[in-house]
Amino acid sequence: MDFNVKKLASDAGVFFTRAVQFTEEKLGQAEKTELDAHLENLIARADCTKNWTEKILRQTEILLQPNPSARIEEFFYEKLDRKIPSRTTNGELLGQYMLEAAKDFGPGTPYGNTLITVGEYQKKLGGAEREFLQSSAVSFLTPLRNFLEGDWRTISKERRLLENRRLDLDVCKTRLKKAKLAEAKAAAEHELRVAQTEFDRQAEVTRLLLEGISSTHVNHLRCLREFVEAQTVYYAQCQQFMQELQKELSRFPNAFAVNPSTSGLSVGSSPISSSSGAPLGTSSPHRPTISSNALEPGTLKIEEVQPPATGTRKAKVLYDYDAADTSELSLLADELITVYTVPGMDPDWLIGERGNQKGKVPVTYLELLS
Repeated sequence: MDFNVKKLASDAGVFFTRAVQFTEEKLGQAEKTELDAHLENLIARADCTKNWTEKILRQTEILLQPNPSARIEEFFYEKLDRKIPSRTTNGELLGQYMLEAAKDFGPGTPYGNTLITVGEYQKKLGGAEREFLQSSAVSFLTPLRNFLEGDWRTISKERRLLENRRLDLDVCKTRLKKAKLAEAKAAAEHELRVAQTEFDRQAEVTRLLLEGISSTHVNHLRCLREFVEAQTVYYAQCQQFMQELQKELSRFPNAFAVNPSTSGLSVGSSPISSSSGAPLGTSSPHRPTISSNALEPGTLKIEEVQPPATGTRKAKVLYDYDAADTSELSLLADELITVYTVPGMDPDWLIGERGNQKGKVPVTYLELLS
């Protein structure tokens, strides 16, 4: 390999001279050429942009891919300039497990049938998540990463050159001050003029690059809007799928379902009760609206209702309840009754039995025990 010894020695001498100048500046023993205020402001703004872009990029990557191992794998694929393999989302995996479980439990059973429906919608949610991740990576992550790996590296390179030109300029100023002979002063003045010209040229190049940060902000603003739009579409799809899933599930028979519009007390919860029967700090729930088909009047009468062979449960009454008509059963707080449902019954109501008394009772007044 052919080495240019003279150039190598010259570069080493320049490096040493710059190092001495830099050290003397830090110690306050040498003059330092200050950049103009506008350029200093541009540098500070660029540094701020770079730092916050790095943080936003890093946190967005964590948001979109919480698994650190998967992020490392994607990083290596990007560095190797290879396509990242398609990865099954958690929602799709959960949906697949539910569908496989339904086959084992029997698709004809209530549980198996419900697993099939929920599993299909979980796969839809997983597919929507996949589209959101791909869209966000293209519209938001890639532009931020391109800025850090492209524009910012160019800016950093030119800033280092500007710093070297400044050090060279200050070295020339120092030499001129130390020169005593006329010839030495003339040579030093010539070197100073050359150094000043190179410094001014590099300062202008650096200034133009730094002013381009404004365009970077505009570009990142557009990318941010696209990211928010992708989030909006994704969450709207999720809401739509969940509403459709709720409608599907409402068609399935559920012996002890609680309507989502109730007061918020979950069936089977155990709130602390006062002596009056109502939970401490709460009031008795509103009386459920009596549906016109709560018990299929005209085709089925309370006295004709018989408890099923299986499916009866014990329930503790949480609040006093006064029957609105003869089809309902009045309740006293803290008493125990037997409850069950019948086909076609409103999910807000159950059939309650106390001894030889029988009637409809509201689910929200009960705590199911077994």
